[in-house]
Amino acid sequence: MTASTLVNQAAPADRPPPPTFDLAVSGMTCASCAGRVERAIKAVPGVADAAVNLSTERARVTFEPGRRDNAAVVQAVSAAGYEPVLETLDLAVEGMTCASCVGRVEKALLRVPGVVAADVNLATETARVTAAGIAPADLVQAVEDAGYTARPVSPEAPAAVRDAAKEAAARRDARHVLLAMALSLPLVLPMVLGPFGVDAMLPGWVQFALATPVQFWLGWRFYAAGWKAVRAGTGNMDLLVALGTSAGWGLSTWMLLTAHPGHDPHLYYEASAVIISLVLLGKWLEARAKRQTTAAIRALMALRPERARLRRPDGTEAEVAADAVRVGDRVVVRPGERVPVDGRVLEGASHIDESLITGESLPVGKHPGDPVTGGAINGDGLLLVETTATGAEGTLARIIRLVEDAQAGKAPIQKLVDKVSAIFVPVVLAIAAVTFLGWLLAGAAVETAVVNAVAVLVIACPCALGLATPTAVMAGTGVAARAGILIKDAEALELAHRVDTVAFDKTGTLTEGRPSVVAAEPHGLDRAEFLRLAASVQAGSEHPLARAVMAAAEGAGVSPLPASDMRAVPGRGVAATIAGRALVLGSRRLMDETGVDIGPLVQAADRLAADGRTVSWLADSGTRELLGLLGFGDAVKATAVMAVSRLRDAGVRTVMLTGDNAGSARAAASMLGIDEVVAEVLPEDKAKAVADLRTGGRTVAMVGDGVNDAPALAAADVGVAMSTGTDVAMHAAGVTLMRGDPLLVADAISVSRRTYAKIRQNLFWAFAYNVVGIPLAALGFLSPVVAGAAMAFSSVSVVTNALLLRRWRPAAGGGAR
Repeated sequence: MTASTLVNQAAPADRPPPPTFDLAVSGMTCASCAGRVERAIKAVPGVADAAVNLSTERARVTFEPGRRDNAAVVQAVSAAGYEPVLETLDLAVEGMTCASCVGRVEKALLRVPGVVAADVNLATETARVTAAGIAPADLVQAVEDAGYTARPVSPEAPAAVRDAAKEAAARRDARHVLLAMALSLPLVLPMVLGPFGVDAMLPGWVQFALATPVQFWLGWRFYAAGWKAVRAGTGNMDLLVALGTSAGWGLSTWMLLTAHPGHDPHLYYEASAVIISLVLLGKWLEARAKRQTTAAIRALMALRPERARLRRPDGTEAEVAADAVRVGDRVVVRPGERVPVDGRVLEGASHIDESLITGESLPVGKHPGDPVTGGAINGDGLLLVETTATGAEGTLARIIRLVEDAQAGKAPIQKLVDKVSAIFVPVVLAIAAVTFLGWLLAGAAVETAVVNAVAVLVIACPCALGLATPTAVMAGTGVAARAGILIKDAEALELAHRVDTVAFDKTGTLTEGRPSVVAAEPHGLDRAEFLRLAASVQAGSEHPLARAVMAAAEGAGVSPLPASDMRAVPGRGVAATIAGRALVLGSRRLMDETGVDIGPLVQAADRLAADGRTVSWLADSGTRELLGLLGFGDAVKATAVMAVSRLRDAGVRTVMLTGDNAGSARAAASMLGIDEVVAEVLPEDKAKAVADLRTGGRTVAMVGDGVNDAPALAAADVGVAMSTGTDVAMHAAGVTLMRGDPLLVADAISVSRRTYAKIRQNLFWAFAYNVVGIPLAALGFLSPVVAGAAMAFSSVSVVTNALLLRRWRPAAGGGAR
């Protein structure tokens, strides 16, 4: 092949290279894995080629021109059963003023190679980017190219990082507002005093001198942001304000310069100056209100103790930075101090105030062995605490991250707003142009045409559209967090308001989860020996029923025998070899599968089940001999009945999912007032049971607390985990309740419905305001000053309406709603 042939086959020098995407993939163990990932990626529409390297665990994807879809590639890899390695980066973005800005920043970030998803929040002025192998500098550059400024922030506490800068900006803005109003007041006074016969009109050149600093100094921010938007080929609110007020100022200056000597022309300096003053005032009030929506996070951050009192091995104490404490260290907590770390009480007894973390209004008693949470306030006792988690792994840090994640996310309804915002400014500019030409064609003076076009530009407000959803989400998630309800993301918040069915796992959710043995019926042996064998089978297990059996044996004064070959029989019970005998302890289903005749004790079992007791059977699986049964009772939580009643009042159907026998489950459900029971459900079938409940268009919330509840939580429309349970359950849930109070389930649905109502109200007013205001301005029924005032306060009204959510109170806390 000749050199000329190579040149001819090469791509033209001016053709851009095809877009590529490098993705790290974990979970591949052999060449067939790499081949499977490669085939999955190549099946994605728009992918031209894919090469997967097993040794580096990376995939290089080449797209067809104009068809890049990183997110689809990530989904394809996940669907193939492997784990795409992604990271989340947070940026603080400055210069955004309206919903159009949000869309522009998101598009700029999504164009960066390696970015899978980008969520930009106008209310928090942050961008959360999910990407694969990308440097923060590339993201910052993309935002700056779009006409804004950005900087990476720590995911640990982005709100804290920004607070000082925001306070300084707020003080500067307040000074600008006061100065703008002081310069605008003399221009407005003639309009106010005129109807009373007082002529206070200032000479034209004095008006020029007062209005020009307002226009080009205090209003410079609108020109700067508007110019950035023009350079990026789009528009925003600042551009509308800059064009509108410049037209008014320019018309007045032209009329002043061309006026005949001795003739005072009608000037519009007061309109442009007052519009800028009102918009500045509106922006300051809006920023002040937005800071209040983050009050929940700031309150949580204030709980972080900075110092800890470390107990050294030699018994001496030293005060150190809380960040210096490590897992396993022992810390001393004196009365009245905040607990510096998550831990377990080793010595001492006290009462702990955890109200700001769990929403529990009463102090909680703590004794040796009990867990304590960092940030809680110690009462009247001295405690020695062994550290179990610190820093980012502590409960408080995880709560803050969860609340910030929810506030940074975007509700599904926001997608409609984004589509409208993308075309909003160009449409408004077109309407203003049509207004100007229309009035001229109708025979009006240029002055009238300009004034009405200015009114159109000024009254249009994309800000209210951009703030309607995120401010309500921030206020709702914040007030929920203070009540002990952690909402994982905006999508969970939006879904929860539609919930019409709540499925409860019984044990630990509606009951205390601390069962005790209330009946022991031996068959063919004495009670003490029966309890000894039952305890021997359960020895070493952490299951609540196992602990109840051990406690009953201890109370009877018997000790368990050595056991071997211990194993769990999922969803049925346990098995072990005791003194050469193969014993099984578990449900009636386990007895049926083992071939044991339970006839002699069936009546006793039925009586216990009718009373709502859980029954377990003990048998010798080798001889198929029945040895007896145990009846367990688990006290119903004090607020369970009220919780079910509140859900029924809210129009929500309640269902109990439990592995217990049907009789026991029906008895408990009847006492609680639950509508439907699904009993004898194996752990692996709970997810299917939830899926069955979702048929027919039901929106289902699943409430659970254990590892075996995690699949069901994920299968529900909204998973609700009680933090008294496991981290696995919390991870699978969209909503986490910080204490095991069933009333919080009703509260979570209540705050979700209240928040969604605020979102709908805000969006209605934001859309209605523009739909009504723009035509009125175009038809000449609104002066530019009135239009400017309306625009300035539309955003303030939306944020203020969202802040009314802070008045919501949970019933679980005993407050009024």
